[in-house]
Amino acid sequence: MKTTQKILSYTVIFEPAEEGGYVVRVPALPGCVTQGETLKEAREMATEAIQGYFEVLEKDGDRIPRDIPPRRARIEKISIPVGVS
Repeated sequence: MKTTQKILSYTVIFEPAEEGGYVVRVPALPGCVTQGETLKEAREMATEAIQGYFEVLEKDGDRIPRDIPPRRARIEKISIPVGVS
């Protein structure tokens, strides 16, 4: 019997890490966070982290959640006057 493999896509967020490299979060999978020194490594680590997350869900008999596209964030700078005493 031939099995078919389903391909799922998930939104991941790459943020520069303070100490270098990238921290990667998967909004649809709570607690699924990893890191990599380069974007390539971070992508590879994210793939492994998601696969591991799915394995735990399967072991526990839980369903794999759908992707949750992140809300668009707005990033602004706010200037605040600071008096010198």
